[in-house]
Amino acid sequence: MARIVKAGLIQMANKLKTEASCQEHRNAMIEAHLPLIKQAAQKGVQMLCFQEIFTGPYFCPSQDSKWYGLTEDIPDGPTTKLMCELAKKHSMVIVVPIYERQMTGVYYNTAAVIDADGKYLGKYRKNHIPQVKGFWEKFFFKPGNLGYPVFKTQFGNVGVYICYDRHFPEGARALGINGAEIVFNPSATVAGLSQYLWELEQPAHAAANGYFVGAINRVGSEAPWNIGEFYGSSYFASPKGKIVAQASKDKDELLVSDLNFDEIQEIRDLWQFYRDRRPETYADLTLL
Repeated sequence: MARIVKAGLIQMANKLKTEASCQEHRNAMIEAHLPLIKQAAQKGVQMLCFQEIFTGPYFCPSQDSKWYGLTEDIPDGPTTKLMCELAKKHSMVIVVPIYERQMTGVYYNTAAVIDADGKYLGKYRKNHIPQVKGFWEKFFFKPGNLGYPVFKTQFGNVGVYICYDRHFPEGARALGINGAEIVFNPSATVAGLSQYLWELEQPAHAAANGYFVGAINRVGSEAPWNIGEFYGSSYFASPKGKIVAQASKDKDELLVSDLNFDEIQEIRDLWQFYRDRRPETYADLTLL
């Protein structure tokens, strides 16, 4: 019998004007997600992931310390605790991307991974932090310091790579070496910038590393920054490098797909990229 995992992605527009408080943003976004989480449970979803820092707008076009108010502790903050309860209730693995507070003044762009029994398994912190026009992320986030962990859940081995990370093949390979069967990439990216790469890089990571990828992007535009339209188009890519399911460009949406995890061994047996790696020849990469 094939090993089928039903996976889901939620893409969504921001729900409030940016003048709202951080707590109001958090409450509104969580309330908007709850019906889609319930819908995912009703459809039998076993793994679910939200978009990058799903509890608020994409605030990085600003350099406004107000948004430090969106930070939360992981795993002891309210959002992680709530998602642990929902994961247990629905027997669902949930990947929860939020703005993490390690201590006052030390903040990370993070995703918590929760198993289907509600147990917090650990977190991934975004390693690659952009600092380009409209994306002033170094003002808000320290670079990740937890490496490229893979979490053994009830339904499979889960890795996380966040937004800008996807432009770097090294971490994508590390996740594969560490045992990932699926890598979720929660993102916030706008039309006219990297859209032409959206359906190129991550299917390539999936094929090069022999795992599934779940790529999530938010939708809509966010005043007052108006850096462009978040174009949704969240998708799943298979180990063959093919997009097997894709969401709309402009709607709040739960995307669900049945993923055949038996394809992982099939592709790795066909394309022996792990066997034929030559790490002893790559040392200079860490020196450049």
